[in-house]
Amino acid sequence: MITGIHHIALRCCGVAEYEKAVHFYRDLLGLEEYKRWGGGDAQSIMLSTGAGCMEIFSNGTERMPQGQLLHVAFATDNVDELVAKVRAEGFEIIREPADVVIPTADGYPVRVAFCLGAAGEEVEFFTEK
Repeated sequence: MITGIHHIALRCCGVAEYEKAVHFYRDLLGLEEYKRWGGGDAQSIMLSTGAGCMEIFSNGTERMPQGQLLHVAFATDNVDELVAKVRAEGFEIIREPADVVIPTADGYPVRVAFCLGAAGEEVEFFTEK
């Protein structure tokens, strides 16, 4: 039976985009390197998210149309700090930090923001209040 999400995979189009994605997730967002393999044009890395992994490949050749996976959401204690850090590195913020109440039966107050990652993927920063 399923016990959780093991990893999320991101296929970058080439080594330059791969290196930018690794910088974004490892250096900027602070995910720790878990495993690395391959080389040249076929590099791969797994970064720990704490409760799973982010796997990044360098061997994509074309952009995939957005499928059923809408975005990757990372839990954080400080949405605004992450947005400032991402913005300072030149990544596009597509939704500024905002307090939102998700309309569950008892209301679910959160703070969220979205940016575009290195390969054009949507990334959400999410804090439960």
